[in-house]
Amino acid sequence: MTDPRHAAKLRLARSQNIGPVTFARLLERFGSAEAALEAIPDLARRGGGRAPQLANREAIEAEMAEVERLGAGYIFANERPYPLALAQIQTAPPVLIVRGDLSLLAKPLVAMVGARNASAAARRFARELSFKLGEEGYVVVSGLARGIDTAAHNGALDSGTIAVIAGGIDVFYPPENEALQLDIAERGVLIAEQPPGSEPKARHFPYRNRIIAGLGMGTIVVEAAPKSGSLITARQANEFGREVMAVPGSPLDPRAQGCNQLIRDGATLIQNVDDVVSALRPFDGLTVSEPDGDFASEPVSPDVESQERERVTELLGPVSVSVDELIRQSGVAPAVVQTVLLELELAGRLERHAGGKVSIALSS
Repeated sequence: MTDPRHAAKLRLARSQNIGPVTFARLLERFGSAEAALEAIPDLARRGGGRAPQLANREAIEAEMAEVERLGAGYIFANERPYPLALAQIQTAPPVLIVRGDLSLLAKPLVAMVGARNASAAARRFARELSFKLGEEGYVVVSGLARGIDTAAHNGALDSGTIAVIAGGIDVFYPPENEALQLDIAERGVLIAEQPPGSEPKARHFPYRNRIIAGLGMGTIVVEAAPKSGSLITARQANEFGREVMAVPGSPLDPRAQGCNQLIRDGATLIQNVDDVVSALRPFDGLTVSEPDGDFASEPVSPDVESQERERVTELLGPVSVSVDELIRQSGVAPAVVQTVLLELELAGRLERHAGGKVSIALSS
C-alpha cells in the first residue's frame, strides 16, 4: 500500500513553485507535508499571487505504482538511507528514485567526471583509477555520460558504482549506455530525480551535476574543456565544502585546459589512487543520515506585519541578493524574513539562486 506520508511528501515535491529550499522551509515550518499542502494557498495569497498548482493525487499514486513496477523505490531526505553528504547541501533533492544495492550509499563516495570526447589515455586512467578506488573501499559516483563517466563506471562495476542520470530512471541516455545502465541498476545504484518517463533536457543536467557533487566527499576531474559541465560540477563541489581534485594534462590538449585551470586555482593534483585517498582522509565518516521521519514540528512562524513585509519586499529587485543581507538591511527578524520569502516564492514572485541568494521574479 502507498504510504500516505510519503505520498504527501512526493506530492509537495512535484508541485509548482516548490523547489528543494522551499520544500525544506515548508516542512520546518509546518512539521509535515500534509500540513504544508493545506497551508500553501493562504501563504501564496499573502505573497500577493495565486496559489501554485499542487500535484494531482492520482498522478502521484500512478507515479509511485510505476516506480514499483520498474523495480525501483524512493528515498526521502532525513530518512534512511538518504546519504548524509547529500542531505547537507542547501539544494538537496527532497526525494530521489533509486534502484539497486542501496547499501552502497552508506560507503565512502567519491565523484569522478570529465570530458565526453575524452582521449583514450584519459579513459584508461579513469577506468584504472576507479578500479583502484574500489579496492580501497570507495564507491565511484558519476553521471553515465559518454567518455570519462562511462570509463569510471566500468572500472568500478565489480566493487560498486553509482550513476546519477538526468532523466527518468527508465530512460536510457545516451542510448549506447543502455546495457551499462541496466548493469548498474542491478550491481550498483541508479539514481534519478525526475519522474519515470522523463526525457533528459538541457536544464536537467545542472540539477544532476549538483547531486553528483553533493554525494561525493570529493570530485575528481579527468580532462575537461573550459566552461564544461565537469567544471560546473567541480565548482559545485567546492561550494559544498568538498575536495576538488584534478588530473593534469598537456597544455597542448584543449581537453586538459579545464583540469590545469582547476589545479592553478587550488584543486588537488591527482596522479594515482594514493593521492585521492590522502585528499579524502579528512572527509571520512560523511556517509548516511540517521532516520528522523518527518521534520520535528515547530511553531508556525510569527505573523508578518504589513510594514515588515514591505521593508523586506522593497529591498528585493532583479539583481540577486543574499538572504543574510536582506536580514541585515531590513532589520526584520530572520524568521519573519524567511516567511516573507516563502510567501513570495509560492506566489511566483521570487526566484532563488545559487549561494543562498534571491531576487524578484522577472515575470512578477
